[in-house]
Amino acid sequence: MLRYIVRRVLLMVPMLVGISLISFLVINMAPGGPIGIAADLNPKATAEYRERLKAYYGLDQPLHVRYGRWLGRMITLDFGDSFSPDGRQVSEKIKERIPVTLAINLLSMALIFFIAIPIGIYSAVRKDSWFDRISTVAVFTGFAVPTFWLALLLMILFGVKLGWLPISGLVSLEHASLGAAGKIWDRARHLILPVLLAGFGGLAGFSRYMRSNMLEVIRQDYIATAKAKGLPERKVVFRHAMRNALLPVITILGLSVPDLLGGSVIFETIFAIPGMGQLFYQGVMSRDYPLIMGILVIGAFLTLIGNLLADVGYALADPRIRTE
Repeated sequence: MLRYIVRRVLLMVPMLVGISLISFLVINMAPGGPIGIAADLNPKATAEYRERLKAYYGLDQPLHVRYGRWLGRMITLDFGDSFSPDGRQVSEKIKERIPVTLAINLLSMALIFFIAIPIGIYSAVRKDSWFDRISTVAVFTGFAVPTFWLALLLMILFGVKLGWLPISGLVSLEHASLGAAGKIWDRARHLILPVLLAGFGGLAGFSRYMRSNMLEVIRQDYIATAKAKGLPERKVVFRHAMRNALLPVITILGLSVPDLLGGSVIFETIFAIPGMGQLFYQGVMSRDYPLIMGILVIGAFLTLIGNLLADVGYALADPRIRTE
């Protein structure tokens, strides 16, 4: 098992380089650019001014030279300086934003895992019961409801009408004057709505995946044999059926890792949360090449890590894979 993990980790290096090369080419071939955005709105911008900007940002060099320099810096986790007016390092911007996004999305994934899987299992075991029918209606409603619309409804209900929860930011204005317990509760209140919103769509999808997988597994012959032996239903469901039904769900969970960064644009914008999704959107709109590349590389790395975690989860859930 350890040898397999090491081999997969070593294979991630050329894959990450290939992904970065494709991303770099696509970004630089896209219409528009940072020079146009900086100069088009300036009526005094001359051709000489544009050339100086290109030289300043290094855009006057051939594409392969620019990629080679970027790749050399990326090895040391230096993504260069941002093209934004502040000129800060991309790594510093990412370090500021990534803890917020990871915290919100990890909490939402935990919510999905500990709620969706039990719902899916119980719906499959009690197929066509009232619980199964109600959960099915609720799940398809969750699929149909737009995220931004649900966010506005929650903000109006809990933030404006009832006044129970804050509707923007991460902390209150009086956060610095609160005690330790007060600061924790203040942050928790600000995170309740974003976490619920981030996990709502996944909760609907994963519960359906788990239900369909369980229905397929409990029809297998070895489940009937286990029941015929007189094993308790709880043991048959959780020890024999659930572990095999989890395998496709593990794959989906692994592929959901990149969404920790990319899927947060909507709720970070609505709730005014300074996270990675909002930062990536700002970088795309301003054609901030170093910032876009830094976030894309992190997303690609999370994708590869997600695939590796899915394979490790397969081995933990199915002893046959460990034996092979």
